[in-house]
Amino acid sequence: MALNSEQLLQAAVEAAEDKKAGNVVALNLKEISLVADYFVICHGNSDTQVQAIATEIRKRAQEGGVTIRGIEGMDTARWVLIDLGDVVVHVFHRDERDYYSLERLWSDAKVVEFA
Repeated sequence: MALNSEQLLQAAVEAAEDKKAGNVVALNLKEISLVADYFVICHGNSDTQVQAIATEIRKRAQEGGVTIRGIEGMDTARWVLIDLGDVVVHVFHRDERDYYSLERLWSDAKVVEFA
């Protein structure tokens, strides 16, 4: 049985944190978007770290029985987007995160707090 959206969100956040991702933020989009239930936004300090974070998130999702709908940006490792269906993960290189500022763009979304 595949993970539900909340379990998948938790798994993605934990995977990012395990790879020392910077400033991991989860946004609840349920009330404001049809794109996904949640966005996870984080960053790495190098191309290698960005790829490691994205790879770990993909691995954890697959272990949870989740079909990966798509991954874009692994080659350049500046902004990797991982479409997990109800959860979309954005792994930025630190420099790109400030430029695109998704948290500001989606400022109407509620930030999900983790214990």
